[in-house]
Amino acid sequence: MAPDSTDATQAERADPPGSAALRLILASASPRRRELLARLGIAAMDIRAADVDETPHAAEPVRGYATRMAREKALAVAADDAHVLAGDTVVACGRRILPKAEDEATARACLALLSGRRHRVLSAVALRYPCGTLREKLSETVVRFKPLSTAEIDAYVAGGEWHGKAGGYAIQGSAEGLIAWIGGSHSGVVGLPLFETRALLRAAGFAIG
Repeated sequence: MAPDSTDATQAERADPPGSAALRLILASASPRRRELLARLGIAAMDIRAADVDETPHAAEPVRGYATRMAREKALAVAADDAHVLAGDTVVACGRRILPKAEDEATARACLALLSGRRHRVLSAVALRYPCGTLREKLSETVVRFKPLSTAEIDAYVAGGEWHGKAGGYAIQGSAEGLIAWIGGSHSGVVGLPLFETRALLRAAGFAIG
């Protein structure tokens, strides 16, 4: 299954390339997103965590939830003279949005649910222009874990990589050795889909090779 990408524009007017000072704020405290952004040769001038309510709406579609979160995070950071980049990554099993694991019980429950089956990782990215224009893209990746034994789940949980991670795992860590198949964007599963992010930043006028 190939990654799916959508592009939504919130306003008709956009800054022409090069018209702004091209200063970038990353609306995330995640070191993983900062590291991924650096792979594009872009360094944010500032890092500001966006404080938004991440509770899904009743019966909210997974794709809509992911894009809404990225959009709200981009809008939550005040910046009159800079672009604001925000992202959100959602792990879904069917229509069920899995939580960010904050305790071992949640991590175990997520891993048991994902064991031996496919799930989706929706990674949305939003870029707000200084003029207020907002552009968004969405990456969808399918991931399948091998069937996990109780001992394998115990060993992974003991390592602590699950803490604060959607779906109870971090693909950039030892969980990668438990993943049998992935179709789509590896960087999207980590937290920032680089193909989509590159397209947004280039369209805004940022110099990316």
